[in-house]
Amino acid sequence: MIIGIPKEVKTHEYRVSMTPAGVEELTRHGHSVVVETCAGAESGLTDEEYVTAGATIVSSAKDVFDRADMIIKVKEPQASEWPLMKEGQVMFTYFHFAASRDLTEGCLKTKSVCIAYETIQDAHGRLPLLTPMSEVAGKMSIQEGAKYLEKPMKGRGLLLGGVPGVEPAEIMIIGGGVVGTCAAKIAAGMGAHVYILDIDLDRLRYLDDVMPDNVDTIYSNQYNIRKGLRTADLVVGAVLIPGARCPVLIRREYLSLMKPGSVIVDVGVDQGGCCETIRPTTHDDPVYVVDGVVHYGVANMPGACCRTSTIALTNATLPYAIQLANLGYRKACAADRGLAKGVDMELGKLTNKAVADYFKMPHTPASVAG
Repeated sequence: MIIGIPKEVKTHEYRVSMTPAGVEELTRHGHSVVVETCAGAESGLTDEEYVTAGATIVSSAKDVFDRADMIIKVKEPQASEWPLMKEGQVMFTYFHFAASRDLTEGCLKTKSVCIAYETIQDAHGRLPLLTPMSEVAGKMSIQEGAKYLEKPMKGRGLLLGGVPGVEPAEIMIIGGGVVGTCAAKIAAGMGAHVYILDIDLDRLRYLDDVMPDNVDTIYSNQYNIRKGLRTADLVVGAVLIPGARCPVLIRREYLSLMKPGSVIVDVGVDQGGCCETIRPTTHDDPVYVVDGVVHYGVANMPGACCRTSTIALTNATLPYAIQLANLGYRKACAADRGLAKGVDMELGKLTNKAVADYFKMPHTPASVAG
């Protein structure tokens, strides 16, 4: 199979979908890899390293898309890339279709096979290709929240951990999954007082056992969310429904409960976010203020820590990429029902039911339905 690695074109996206080490493994399995020139430059990976690993360097994204049977990317195809996608071509990347009807309709028209990292499941029902970026984003959410709590950045002027004689900041994390857990670890380590909210009591029991004393667990409901917003200095939205839009848990009117200069970092913004007033932003213009509350909505947070993220993402995606390349997507999905759950779109048909239901579009089960 010919596998294509284009340079990412989303604004301030510095990751690349495959390291030279990953390319070497793909070529070792007998596949050809074409890489757009300078695709890895922002992550500190040179064309020479890719050539040494066995890749062919080409001069443009069009060359990559024209040659490849499967395209491996990081972020969802941008509008400029839709015309390059071919019927039957496998697109293997993050899609988050529920966040954009335009993206969904644009990709449907290409009749490509869209396999989404974020809906692939392992044998335990976990999301193995979402996990590494969730880990990065969860840890980053506290870094960014701490920065934007500083007064010059429009925040309240708080140090997360306080100092002797001054109380620490209070952080409310909505969602106790990978993002929320990683956020809580960093926040607790910085000395903040942390609340984690979730609707899964077993998960709360686990977190209560493993977290330090400055982390408390709270059952998530509207009453407790409103109560927490009154005292929180930083709120982290860490809510995920695989393949579907995030539920809105922080309503517009709730912002009036919050302290001026408090911060919301909504990690789920690429799937709509759990805050009604969140919208996608970029690394060069990451925040805006609504009703005195600072909103951080960067939709590709891990892109800022591109080298860490690129290596972590390749570690997770490479085994699946090898499966797809060795067997073709139909046989690979037939052999791995968790991989089959990643087929969100197939040959012009929307096969992700959650997305179809959200947009009220026709749903067709995938030919390889997991």
